[in-house]
Amino acid sequence: MKVKIFDDEHEKDLEDDINEFIIDKEIFDIKYSTSIAVSGEDQIFCFSALIVYK
Repeated sequence: MKVKIFDDEHEKDLEDDINEFIIDKEIFDIKYSTSIAVSGEDQIFCFSALIVYK
């Protein structure tokens, strides 16, 4: 069993990365996380996923 971690600033990028990665893999689980931070007047989003696969 192995794990792969993805981290993107946009949810569409995360979706594309995951879909490309899982094409030829046996997936056991996917865990998602979303974070937001504020820096001055900027909002910084972080969309991440941990994939457990064989």
